[in-house]
Amino acid sequence: MTLFTPTASWKLDEHQMFADMAGRFLDDELVPNIDTWIQNGVVDRAFWQKAGAAGIMGGSIPEEYGGSGGGMGFDSVALYEQARRGDAGWGYAIQSIVTHYITAYGSEEQKQNWLPKLASGEMVGAIAMTEPGTGSDLQAVRTTAEKDGNHYKINGSKIFITNGQTADLIIVVAKTDKSLGAKGVSLIALETDGAEGFRRGRNLKKLGMKANDTAELFFEDVKVPMTNLIGPEEGQGFYQLMKQLPWERLTIGIGALGMIDFAIEQTVKYTQERTAFGQRVMDFQNTRFKLAECKTKAELLRSFVNDGIARLEDGTLDATFASMAKYWGSQTQNEVMHECLQLFGGYGFMMEYPIARLYADARVQMIYGGTNEVMKEL
Repeated sequence: MTLFTPTASWKLDEHQMFADMAGRFLDDELVPNIDTWIQNGVVDRAFWQKAGAAGIMGGSIPEEYGGSGGGMGFDSVALYEQARRGDAGWGYAIQSIVTHYITAYGSEEQKQNWLPKLASGEMVGAIAMTEPGTGSDLQAVRTTAEKDGNHYKINGSKIFITNGQTADLIIVVAKTDKSLGAKGVSLIALETDGAEGFRRGRNLKKLGMKANDTAELFFEDVKVPMTNLIGPEEGQGFYQLMKQLPWERLTIGIGALGMIDFAIEQTVKYTQERTAFGQRVMDFQNTRFKLAECKTKAELLRSFVNDGIARLEDGTLDATFASMAKYWGSQTQNEVMHECLQLFGGYGFMMEYPIARLYADARVQMIYGGTNEVMKEL
């Protein structure tokens, strides 16, 4: 199975070559380590650096900043190929999101300092939006960044931060003016190495995505140079978030498609081999009907996702379309995981079978990136 549809208008020969290369790399370096990373609760830093050396993370980063200079289609391919192998542990989706905030709004100095390190895996990125009690409501953040000479002083806390245990560069959503509501929100980049007053909480125990380190972050008078403000002036953060969130939401739809393709493949294989009442499970009409339904849903989602990537590439992806892609993709993913796990019977409940992990990993897709209820409002 592949990300591309036969009619994908955005696909180039280079995208297929990149997909083949990324797939081989992930088969060799990611797949054999998934269980270990789940046990450890974190993906090895060495893998990030190997992915950087292979060019997996630099597809859409301009060449002058250490990337390959391609479009967002290359990031889309990398995300799909990861999910296609049943992995939700490696936090590359967040790395891509951080990269594009800096590419879109960063100063020349910021781009020179950070983009090559993000492309190479020397730096792991995170974006700290969610706070205890605020959830999807980004206008209600309470973390503050007050001017202190030529620095900002950050105070507050964030929760459910992907890559939170390992991130070297964190884009913090903070209020630089508490009296202005959404117009007082700014994005400030924090380099965590040696940052006094910055503290990571424990690696949070989650229902799924157990290899993906997720943490609560604490900021107590953390000093950050004013030159780390993302954008030319304060108060642009909410606008920047709204402009970049469509990509984050489309990544969830892309990941959903990859996971669905992997689940269907695993389920077809199992039902062809497993016997019950003297015949293969695949020989029951119910099995074939359920798999036909799942495959149809996958192909519908594939067309929708490809349309989204085409819009992304030509600059017309908006909040409405991305919200539908996030909502529909994650909803479909959960429906397919439910049906596929059922076809495994009791073995579907055993963690030694990937379908159990995929079922657990799928649930949060309907929550993060903005809940599906919020997506419907949008």
